[in-house]
Amino acid sequence: MFSCIAPRYDLLNHLLSLRFDVMWRKRLARRFAHILRRPDARVLDVCCGTGDLALALSDAPMDSPSSAPALLVGADFAHPMLVRAREKAAGSGRRRLQFMEADALSLPFADATFDFVATAFGFRNLANYSAGLTELRRILKPGGWLAILEFAEPRGALFRNLFQFYFRRVLPAIGAVVSGNAQAYSYLPESVARFPAPHELAELMDRNAFDEVAFESWTAGIVTLHKGRARV
Repeated sequence: MFSCIAPRYDLLNHLLSLRFDVMWRKRLARRFAHILRRPDARVLDVCCGTGDLALALSDAPMDSPSSAPALLVGADFAHPMLVRAREKAAGSGRRRLQFMEADALSLPFADATFDFVATAFGFRNLANYSAGLTELRRILKPGGWLAILEFAEPRGALFRNLFQFYFRRVLPAIGAVVSGNAQAYSYLPESVARFPAPHELAELMDRNAFDEVAFESWTAGIVTLHKGRARV
């Protein structure tokens, strides 16, 4: 499904979110700038899609060019998405940014490889959230950070009703017309409705060996940034 919508994926992300998706990714990068500016840091964007989060992490404010992460990798298992990610990175001159094909539930990295693992709007699509957290914990160094940016259901009744109308009626209709794939854009609201509430995901992270687990809601609760530190 994601391979089929790759040609219109970026356009629809920006159009349907009114470009708030760009702001959200940049905000995540700023939250973890203290890691991203370390010249020894190893960073992974998992379920990277067309690479927008990886590019935002690469763009995070640095003290100097030499303070950039030693390694910044984007991983996804949808090949057409990665083709576009590589094209975007090459066009921007980001030589230190790499992309590779990989399954988030079985990543081709040794234990304790990364200082920081992040994912934006991809974790929700994993077949097993607990298994996904276990795998991400495995590749994180003890004390390394995980950030998960995902959609959520707004809490306020009035805004929640407006959001649900847009998300379940308007968005799928526009997505179907522009992408030519109605299934993909009906899947989006359905997958958000099934996704654990922020406090439930926080509890799951705690059970899967993450400490300092916390979350913060952005843009009236439309999205939530979850974070946790790999248990030592």
